[in-house]
Amino acid sequence: MARAFYNYTITILEKVSFNPELFIKELEKSHKALLPYEQRELNIWLTEFLADKPHLKAYIKKSPVLTKQEINEAS
Repeated sequence: MARAFYNYTITILEKVSFNPELFIKELEKSHKALLPYEQRELNIWLTEFLADKPHLKAYIKKSPVLTKQEINEAS
């Protein structure tokens, strides 16, 4: 059941990626709801997802969700 929520989170984040503010809001909500190991998986997915999305990279630095190392890897 938990894996279904993780997959749902990925789907939502992909759909709202057109709006950086909404993306950050959904990302922060998902980190509160996911289990610790799922949060780590989400961070890995996020670094790969941001690789070709410069419009999100500027906003992602405002979010406390990612560590500084993960932000640098995504940049």
